[in-house]
Amino acid sequence: MPRAGVQPMRRKALIAAAIDAIHAHGMAQVTMGEIARRAGVSPALAHHYFGGKDQLLLATMRHLLTELGDGIQARLALAAGPEERISAIIRGNFAACQFRPAVISAWLAFYVQAQTDPEARRLLRVYTKRLESNLVHALASLTTRERSIEIAETTAALIDGLWIRQSLADGGADPEKAVAAVEDSVRRALGRARS
Repeated sequence: MPRAGVQPMRRKALIAAAIDAIHAHGMAQVTMGEIARRAGVSPALAHHYFGGKDQLLLATMRHLLTELGDGIQARLALAAGPEERISAIIRGNFAACQFRPAVISAWLAFYVQAQTDPEARRLLRVYTKRLESNLVHALASLTTRERSIEIAETTAALIDGLWIRQSLADGGADPEKAVAAVEDSVRRALGRARS
């Protein structure tokens, strides 16, 4: 294998190992040594690629945000109209790959880190702005621009809140229930906007 291909593979393996290690031990307890062991590399190499645990969490979140965005874009490509686009955005946020227990642990660790880490907070803002922008675009032909922004902000907050609630639910997540609740909220908001 060419040497140029090794670094991306190792970085990807370290990100996957970080997701599993955070789930197994929690962000506060996990060490770079544990993550490196799970990835099959030396701790020195893990530090070389990421610098430290916080930087690895940021890289992990960039990876998860990319997966989330790619999944939503794939759904949007199949959507025929504005209602289907709204549903595609909502369903993308509750996709099965986002509800794996290890991924849930990584997301929750990211939310906690965003409270004190400016770069994590920036990434969270990028995610929020992208979500709201996609929703505004999908809502634009159904109501006014101002109302689209209001509905998008409420919908994004509802998605985040229900995602956290579902991810922590006893007996496991029920993404379909969450999707139905968010879609119902959007329908009601649009109904009020049209009357």
